[in-house]
Amino acid sequence: MLEMTRDAFEELVAEALDSIPPELTRVMDNVAVFVEDEPPADDPELLGLYEGTPLTERGEWYAGVLPDRISIYMGPTLRMCESPEDVVHEVAVTVVHEIAHHFGIDDERLHELGWG
Repeated sequence: MLEMTRDAFEELVAEALDSIPPELTRVMDNVAVFVEDEPPADDPELLGLYEGTPLTERGEWYAGVLPDRISIYMGPTLRMCESPEDVVHEVAVTVVHEIAHHFGIDDERLHELGWG
């Protein structure tokens, strides 16, 4: 397993977020991104998770709710990567993948687009 500090991993997540085009980040709404050490025990290989209501499913009823949550998991990412460059790439892919869920894009379409 690669060794990386929490601060360094969080910086990679921040850099991945900064790479999202401004025209997309401007329309992101009520979503927060977190770095977590490990995913839920029932899915130990999970690299990221989007929890919330995608923008495409929000209606007039959508008000006063807690922010959607994107979690990026450090442990499984470091365990699957063989080099620091692999970590940079995998974090970027995972961040884009989870943000795409915020926009209502499902896993099947993400895999077709190469972001699976």
